[in-house]
Parts: sequence; structure tokens; C-alpha cells
Amino acid sequence: MAVISRKPLCIVTGGSAGIGEAICCKFAQGGYQVFNLDLNPASASQPNITWLPCDVSVASDVNEVIQALVSQSGPVDVLVSNAGIHLSGTIEQTSDADFERLFAINVKGAISATKAALPSMKAQNQGVILYMASDQAIIAKPHSFAYNLSKMALASLAKTTALDYASYKIRANAICPGTIETPLYHQAIDAYVQRSGADEATVHAEEAALQPLGRLGKADEVAALAYFLASDDAAFITGSLQVIDGGYTAR
Repeated sequence: MAVISRKPLCIVTGGSAGIGEAICCKFAQGGYQVFNLDLNPASASQPNITWLPCDVSVASDVNEVIQALVSQSGPVDVLVSNAGIHLSGTIEQTSDADFERLFAINVKGAISATKAALPSMKAQNQGVILYMASDQAIIAKPHSFAYNLSKMALASLAKTTALDYASYKIRANAICPGTIETPLYHQAIDAYVQRSGADEATVHAEEAALQPLGRLGKADEVAALAYFLASDDAAFITGSLQVIDGGYTAR
């Protein structure tokens, strides 16, 4: 009897823009069947990438979408938990509502996606889970109480998941980008400029100068790291924090 092969399945949350979109494209180009779980569609359709509207802050929505994918397309081979929002402010400046919304998306969304993907990974005795953390999983930055906390939570989630599911040959790692030029970066800069009255061009130049390599990172560079971590070449890497920040946290 002939064996019917299938394309490996990759789920990316928040894959319609920035790093998430670059990851979707990288995995699709690598032969994966990619599903982008995002409230907003991508700016342009790409071969082998299917957009599925999903609010990652609602656990039941995430579970329903992923279970339907597993039923239709087979087990999840790679989950990239990338969906996230940014919030500036000290602990005193952060309202309960803003804190809960950020954690619902950045942390609870990752937990929900993980819970939904794990059963099929366990059943096939393999899988890769990647959490999009931040250099703020390594260091703290001013006016970043809630965001910083959420990214450190994702780093912890990667470590505990790696240990708890290693016996199933499921690997989990956290990617920790530094300052990457994405829509989220521009939103953060715009908010800072509006709040402070600083010159926008000057702020962008200062951000680039802060990086030891003298420039901002690119979404494609983060996507390349994600693709490597999902590959057999990274088969002995799990429970790690993979920093890609131009040397920022090395100082």
C-alpha cells in the first residue's frame, strides 16, 4: 500500500504583519502548510498560507480553530506563538484593564494555543513550539512593566513546556528579538513621540545607534531563526532563550 505523504503543518498566531508574517512566508517557502491565526488578514495572499480569523485572547476560539485544523489537515508539527501587543507604562501608569488585555493576548493566548496543539504532537511523538518572547525576557527596560512581565512569562513557558514534554520528543524554545523594524515597533515609537514630543526621525536614529551592530533587526532575520529552530538541525535545542538582538543584551 502506498504511503500518502502530507505537508508538515505549521500554525502561527499573529501572522498577518511584522515578524509573524515573515515567519509564515519562511515556513511556506520551506514546504509547510501554514495557517495564520489572526484577527486581521495579511496584506497580501501567499501560496500555502491560509488565514483563519481567530481572537487568541479567547481560549475557546483558539481551541476550536486548532482542533478543526488537526481534524482536517493532521497533527501540528510546528506552533509559533507570536501574537502579541505592546504597552508602555510603569506599574502605576498601567490600568487593570490594560494589564488584563495585554496578558490575555501575550500570555494566555500562548497558553491556549499550546494546550490545543499538544495532544496531536504527543500522539505523533514529535513537535516544535516556539514562543515569541523579547530581549525583555533577558533584561528590563523603563516604562515597560506589563510588556516586560509578559515576555518573561513566555520565557518561563518555553522552559517548563520543554521539560514537561521532552519525553514526547516535543521541543520548546523562546525567541528573544531585540529592536526589530516591524509595525509593532513603529506603533511603540509613535506612542513615545506623541507622549514626549520628541522628533520622530531623531528617535529612530537613536534606536539604531543603541544597537552594537548599528542598525535595527529585520523580520526576515527572526523568521530565519524560527525556521532553524524548527528544523532537524536544532534537534538538541530545547528549553532555551534564543536571543537575536544585534548584541544589545551582551553589554
